[in-house]
Amino acid sequence: MNDAKEKTVLATSVGADERQPFQTNIENIIPTSTEEINDFDVNSSENYEEMLRQMQRMTSPYYLHTVSMTELYQTTYKSRPPIIGGLLYGGAYILAGAPKIGKSFLVAQIAYHVSTGEKLWEFEVHQGTVLYLALEDDYQRIQSRMFMMYGVEDSDKLHFATAANKIGNGLDEQLEFFVREHPDTKLIIIDTMQKIREVGGEAYSYASDYEIIGRLKQFADKYGICVLTVHHTRKQPAGDSFEMISGTTGLLGCADGSLLMQKKKRTALEATIDVVGRDQQDQILYLSKDSVTQIWNLERTETELHRELPDAVLEAVARLVSAEQREWTGSPSELAEAAETGMAANALTKYLNVKCGRLADDYGVTYENKAKHSGRRVKLTYNIECDGCDGRNDENDTTQTTVAMSLPLRSKNESCQLGNFHFKLTVVSSRFGDLPHQHRKLPF
Repeated sequence: MNDAKEKTVLATSVGADERQPFQTNIENIIPTSTEEINDFDVNSSENYEEMLRQMQRMTSPYYLHTVSMTELYQTTYKSRPPIIGGLLYGGAYILAGAPKIGKSFLVAQIAYHVSTGEKLWEFEVHQGTVLYLALEDDYQRIQSRMFMMYGVEDSDKLHFATAANKIGNGLDEQLEFFVREHPDTKLIIIDTMQKIREVGGEAYSYASDYEIIGRLKQFADKYGICVLTVHHTRKQPAGDSFEMISGTTGLLGCADGSLLMQKKKRTALEATIDVVGRDQQDQILYLSKDSVTQIWNLERTETELHRELPDAVLEAVARLVSAEQREWTGSPSELAEAAETGMAANALTKYLNVKCGRLADDYGVTYENKAKHSGRRVKLTYNIECDGCDGRNDENDTTQTTVAMSLPLRSKNESCQLGNFHFKLTVVSSRFGDLPHQHRKLPF
């Protein structure tokens, strides 16, 4: 058992994942460690009987797990991890479009960038293993497509498969087997949905559509990854462009996000992608395709990406740790005193419970709040491996930079040479949020 209870659960979204796992319910109610048992004082007959009553409640077929507002604020929920910041997050996504308009090239491009960690257009990418189920292709066609796009530049984190089982008939287990073999998996692409669904009399009912995306969403939420499913659109026009997606509204109702790809005519080299999702702003991407490589380039976006203003409280808390002092541990009262935010200890811990996701993403600091035998203990950990997420500044508010020496001599990035060495200057972040990576020549 763990040495302490931590109320930490995956982020939930509306409707599709409102039920919590049974084990999580138990952990939220019943002490799960020897320290907590001591705190609960099981030697007290009154407390022991209360624990038995709680267990009896949960075994009732009419038991409904609820969380009070107080418990809600006292719980630390994991934020939905970004895969491609501003574009793809953890969860189930749909990419829909008419046949033969370049969807497969687009998802191949997304897959390559996630597997290499290279920025996709203006979007920051969090590198990880990618599984691409190209169920309408063969390996020779995939090979030709990737060579056309990227030449001999390859990635050992990008895996392909041309055959898989149906959803609910072995696919779930296949995906789970892959993720367990590759724990750093960030993205799974299914091309196309029709290849994984069982054909039957109710193949296109609302319930069946909702169940398909629901199962993929459940899997994505379990492992904190993104499952992007390619789907087709209908030919008939619709009032809302997303109503063009083939099937019922059950697909959109359950998905965490949708991308709708459209062209004015099939032979055009320009396309638009409407993006909607629970964890990002609605936006329209205007793309143009390179006629030689078939790579899609971003021309502009109709909606500027939202950037949150600096958070003075999070900045104050983040200053307690650094690359030199990677951990801070203390009581909530000691945290309130050290951070000097002017907030009471109880209010500060509630604030951090809600904002812990941003504290980790924007400031590179992991927050833990655990019950110990001696009382509650707060732990802050500096995440030195966080890519461009340290949003703190020194007292002079200067832009933080990292200087990296890169070899080999041949590099795609602009750099300067000093003897036999190449140098690259990367602007990581500022107090006003993440800045795009910029490569500048050093004045030697």
